Amino acid sequence: MAKKSFIQGAAILGIAGIFVKVLGAFFRIPLGNLIGDVGMAYYQAVYPVYNIFLAVSTAGIPVAISKMVSERNAVGRYNEGYRVFKISFVLMFVIGVVSASVCFFGAEPYFTACKIPEAKYAMMALAPALLLVPMMASFRGYFQGNQNMKPTAVSQVMEQVFRVALGLVLAYMLLAKGLEYSAAGAAFGATAGSVGGILVVVIIYFVKRGQYRTNIEKSADRKYESAGLILAKIFMFAVPITLGAAIMPIMNAIDVPIVMNRLQDAAGFSYEEAKALYGQLSGFTGSLINFPQVLTQAVSMSLVPVVAEMYKLGRTSDLRDNIYTGYRMAIIMGLPCAVGMMVIAEPILLMFYPLQKASAVGAAQCLQVMAFGVIFLSSVQTLTGVLQGVGKQFIPVINMCFGAVAKVGLSYWLTGIPEINVKGAAIGTVAAYIIASVLNLMAVKHFTGTKFDFMMIYGKPGISALVMGAVAWSMQRVLAGFAGNALSTLIAIGLAALTYGLMLLKTKAIAENEIKMLPKGDKLAKIVGKFIK
Repeated sequence: MAKKSFIQGAAILGIAGIFVKVLGAFFRIPLGNLIGDVGMAYYQAVYPVYNIFLAVSTAGIPVAISKMVSERNAVGRYNEGYRVFKISFVLMFVIGVVSASVCFFGAEPYFTACKIPEAKYAMMALAPALLLVPMMASFRGYFQGNQNMKPTAVSQVMEQVFRVALGLVLAYMLLAKGLEYSAAGAAFGATAGSVGGILVVVIIYFVKRGQYRTNIEKSADRKYESAGLILAKIFMFAVPITLGAAIMPIMNAIDVPIVMNRLQDAAGFSYEEAKALYGQLSGFTGSLINFPQVLTQAVSMSLVPVVAEMYKLGRTSDLRDNIYTGYRMAIIMGLPCAVGMMVIAEPILLMFYPLQKASAVGAAQCLQVMAFGVIFLSSVQTLTGVLQGVGKQFIPVINMCFGAVAKVGLSYWLTGIPEINVKGAAIGTVAAYIIASVLNLMAVKHFTGTKFDFMMIYGKPGISALVMGAVAWSMQRVLAGFAGNALSTLIAIGLAALTYGLMLLKTKAIAENEIKMLPKGDKLAKIVGKFIK
């Protein structure tokens, strides 16, 4: 039952995540076409900093809430789980106030030091979101601890709707004042989104409160842990997760001065050329690479409370089964995304950014490099969730540190080579994911005893992805001559997705009983049954 709940939870979050990313594409694509690579450099330069503070406030504590609530619910201590939520909410409010203040008032000196002072306006516009997002994350953590992923999914969608709508309107309205103000208007969309998202979770909480209160009242006579002890446990669990989640944003923030300075001082590019290259890496490539992450993030978020429950109850067989299934799901979803973006990188970018053709073509090689890293990022995210669920949250932090050190060294060295230029930062990022992935896998095998069938995990899905890639590459080129780039790319992607699904069934990479565990799984199993017999 836990396995089915986990798969359904991952599917719900995955579907919502896809919708959110599609909305995000409707935001970034017209935005990129509107403000170009220089404007995108102003817009994207703030996100490494924003993501650091976001990691501090939302990476570790919501996972801690989810795990601690799930563990207490598993043994009937629902009152303790609710108390964890209330205390953590106050903590998140305080963190939000500090984060928003630092980002708003520190924007000007930081971006002046980074040699891109125009980005300060976008940072100031984005800062208020850091007040609201942490509080929203505490609600999501409580819902996830109760193994209810729907509130998180609905709030994510509403958050993105608000962000896209207001962000694009403001970017367009402020364009006449300058690219830096237009980028700030777009960044303010995230603040608007946080308002929409928190309204949704608060409404859902009050609707669901009666349902949760029944269990809370049944366990009301149980002894409470002190607030100090709960906070200590939250920090003990959340701090290493937060550190781990902050490592890559910190490295990406360091990328801004490394890339800008090395491109100018070592590779011989002008200031304007360096800004354009950084915009291609962060704005054009980064937005597409973020798309597949949402799927594996859904797996990781759903896996943590289930793994924590199985581990707490000592159900070793169920624990290993869920870990194995979760890892397979992540790789099955990550492989086609990686292969697809590698084989038709340039057509995809040209489809999304038709008004910025030179920048799209220039970003294609960066996308191919980063796409390869999607395979390992899928592994890192999922195995990190497993290690967090079994209380080994320090391990992924250490592993990612090893990867981050390699990234900084490679980025600094390779970015200074004119022929490689900004692709050096992409290569460094991929190297970090490879190192962390291998180390995480070794740790999961050691601490849980889970055995991985690599033919089922990588072999069969890998064969399916290669066939899919061949279909995508050939169909796009055949159709481009008379259907145009955008239509031929969309058709190629659709045919590739169909091919991958059929190949998974033909190679028996997915079993019929696993299909039944998805939402509406029985109907899906009947439809595809003839392909797997």
